[in-house]
Amino acid sequence: MGQLDPAAVVAVLSQGAAQSWQMENRWQTMVEGKFDFGFAVEWMRKDLRICLEEARRNGAELPVAALVDRFYADVVAMGGRRWDTSSLIARLNRGEHATPPPESA
Repeated sequence: MGQLDPAAVVAVLSQGAAQSWQMENRWQTMVEGKFDFGFAVEWMRKDLRICLEEARRNGAELPVAALVDRFYADVVAMGGRRWDTSSLIARLNRGEHATPPPESA
């Protein structure tokens, strides 16, 4: 997060519309680059693929979902196939703080 104090940023954001369970409960592990707690990126990409394929069949456009899928593809390329979905912050940081957890079988 650069020069900003992560705890202060979370305290401010948590007071508005950006508040979420993940931010309140996972911000510290996200800042520490620990992503082995929840729903795996590879599973999220599977679900996004299903949505995007169905949208194509129906002629719908889901540009935000497609963008998120590309971001998760970047996380996979960083070694984050089994990281949880909070690992999008690692893509932002480009690995500055991220230490990959051991790869699970």
